[in-house]
Amino acid sequence: MSDNTLAQETVPPGENQYIRDLADRLKAKIIREHPTGIMRRDAHPKMHGLVKAEFIVEPDLPAELRVGIFSKPHAYQAWIRFSNQDAAIQDDNARDIRGMAIKLMGVPGEKLLDSQRDEQTQDFILISTNVFVTRDAVEFDKLIIAMTGSLWQKIAFFATHWRVIWNLLISMRKFFNPLQTRYWSTTPYLFGSTAVKYSAIPHFIDATAAPDSKDPDFLRHAMVRQLAQGEACFDFTVQLQTDAASMPIEDPGKEWKESQSPFRKVATIRIPRQEFDSEAQRSFGENLSFTPWHCLPAHRPLGGVNRARKIVYDVISAFRHEANHVPRREPSSWDI
Repeated sequence: MSDNTLAQETVPPGENQYIRDLADRLKAKIIREHPTGIMRRDAHPKMHGLVKAEFIVEPDLPAELRVGIFSKPHAYQAWIRFSNQDAAIQDDNARDIRGMAIKLMGVPGEKLLDSQRDEQTQDFILISTNVFVTRDAVEFDKLIIAMTGSLWQKIAFFATHWRVIWNLLISMRKFFNPLQTRYWSTTPYLFGSTAVKYSAIPHFIDATAAPDSKDPDFLRHAMVRQLAQGEACFDFTVQLQTDAASMPIEDPGKEWKESQSPFRKVATIRIPRQEFDSEAQRSFGENLSFTPWHCLPAHRPLGGVNRARKIVYDVISAFRHEANHVPRREPSSWDI
């Protein structure tokens, strides 16, 4: 297949209206769920920990991998937020999708978002499953309508969306330690003349680990114990799109097979030994914003789900910070 067919987006008619509707629905949803107190995120509100990290770009990468921040060897300071996806602050024993949001600092160059064009940060958003639950923003909007609607609306949606059910079933799992979990971007991003998906692969997984079923916050406590004893490391990898048909841009609900294009390491994430579970650091993590659109043009998000994120994440973040009376700001160091 010719390279000029790779990394190509196809915007369906009326998509922007569905995205605006989705943003309005999610905003109304968090208002209902948080009538008092802190106005939290519509997804990933439960934070297991915000940790200091180093993002170390590999030396001597092959030419096809030397793109954007991976153009030359460099060690970036970073903040990484680990979380549960569910909108409710629930017991860690519940099956769920977990999140890993990475914010690099000291990244030069103009960024894509006009309001943050001169910021020196770059975000990567990853979750603990390799496929997104829906195929596009339209289907995701319909899912939110069903999930927030009547029983009959739920039945009507799921009766005709079998793949959404399947993707939910394989994604909702129990995990023992966020530092020993693999994460994927699920959505694609521009990368030179092609596109990539990202994955963070842990160096160590304790096969004997098991949660304390009596502890609703055992994921945070597992992180506390591990980082009190030593560091945690991940390989940050990219999977190149090699075929536009079997590795689609506009359907992140379809897996890009690793047998067709394996993930290749471009950086090491090192999370040093540290104490992170202070009230000040929890508050700092609560007020941070992450978006895949906060990036260099070389890593532009692709596809309908990412186009929805551009609008939805900004609307929710701005509303949440205003409601909580805290300014939106990007960090420049490990100082809080």
